[in-house]
Amino acid sequence: MQPKVSIIMGSTSDMKIMEDAAKFLNEMHIPFEINALSAHRVPEMVLDFAKNAHTRGVKVIIAGAGGAAHLPGVVAALTPLPVIGVPVNSSNSIDGWDSILSILQMPAGIPVATVALDGAKNAAILATQIIGTGEPDIFEKIKAFKADLAKKISAANKELAEIKYEYKTN
Repeated sequence: MQPKVSIIMGSTSDMKIMEDAAKFLNEMHIPFEINALSAHRVPEMVLDFAKNAHTRGVKVIIAGAGGAAHLPGVVAALTPLPVIGVPVNSSNSIDGWDSILSILQMPAGIPVATVALDGAKNAAILATQIIGTGEPDIFEKIKAFKADLAKKISAANKELAEIKYEYKTN
């Protein structure tokens, strides 16, 4: 089956974060591919990937990167597809801030939707929502997912309401 989402990462060491996106897409039954592509180590491969992803049926790209985190921006500059950047708090990162700022601070005309540090699952949720705007079956799946989130919060609030707090005064 043709992938609708492409998950890419700057290094295989990012896989422990990016697998959360893969798990969510599996739960939603959305076909995806996953690859390591470094904007610094294999720029020619990144160029080829970014320019041709849409011709293979990919609808959204999720790009995770740590450190200088150039991969999402480079891909966004080369593709007509929406790119969702996942800043990764990698071993060479400055508490993740370098990754966040490298992905977040894109120049005008090169948008990258950016999720939270290590937020690969949210990237997959956003990709699902984007695809769902044009595919009713996926739209229904994301609606059901959101309804389930609301049910979990309602159940948690019922449990909290049953807790009796004792206030002590001096």
